[in-house]
Amino acid sequence: MFRHRRFPCAIVALLIGILGCSAGDGGTTLQRIEKTKVLKVGTDASYPPFESVDPTSGKIVGFDVDLVRALAERLGAEVEFTVVPFDGIIAGLRSSKYDAVISAMTITPDRAKQVAFSTPYSAAGQSVAVRTDESAIYGVADLAGKRLGVQLATTGEMEAKKIPGASITSFDAIGGAFRDLENGNVGAVIADTPTARIFQREHGTIRLVGEPLTHEEYGIATRLDDPELKQAFDSGITELRRSGQLESLERKWGFVE
Repeated sequence: MFRHRRFPCAIVALLIGILGCSAGDGGTTLQRIEKTKVLKVGTDASYPPFESVDPTSGKIVGFDVDLVRALAERLGAEVEFTVVPFDGIIAGLRSSKYDAVISAMTITPDRAKQVAFSTPYSAAGQSVAVRTDESAIYGVADLAGKRLGVQLATTGEMEAKKIPGASITSFDAIGGAFRDLENGNVGAVIADTPTARIFQREHGTIRLVGEPLTHEEYGIATRLDDPELKQAFDSGITELRRSGQLESLERKWGFVE
């Protein structure tokens, strides 16, 4: 009897100790960010003007970069970026390799099952880009049976798969799709309108045709069990929009013509 009484007590004491350590060592992601002054962010830095590596400085720059730094500043933190291929970026977030993702990520129902999105911070759509000497493609209706270039795991790829008879080449980075377009290996590229405009401006051999295929909203992704961090992003985005800073960033990076 004596041992039977002591054994449960020992178990209870052990459990209390474990729970106490968990609470003391844990806390929410937001609390950890406020304590360490570091916000860890995953991004695919190959998608201008949202995020890309400046060839001169080697630093990550872009609309998303400026935005998340402004949000981190409100939390008293600096941003630590982890560059990840887009097709693995949600998996990295869910396995806690970083705290959030900002990477021109469209808010979709399927993605919302895996991550929590902030309130939308901007919107655009998918556009069709062709070579300037292309004479048979004037919009999405002309893409049936054509060779198309897209970025892997993007909404551009999703839209391409809806086109009858299209032969789709998916690239790890959107730059590969546009290189193949210039080289004549694909007949068109489907990409976010701001990104397609960047390549149009920088490459005299590319132009956009037709109207955007979609209207999409971009959000910052957080883990489903991090509601406090999502709320902090929501509040920050609302304030940046109210102050006009968000519109200034859109103009800086060519979202507003």
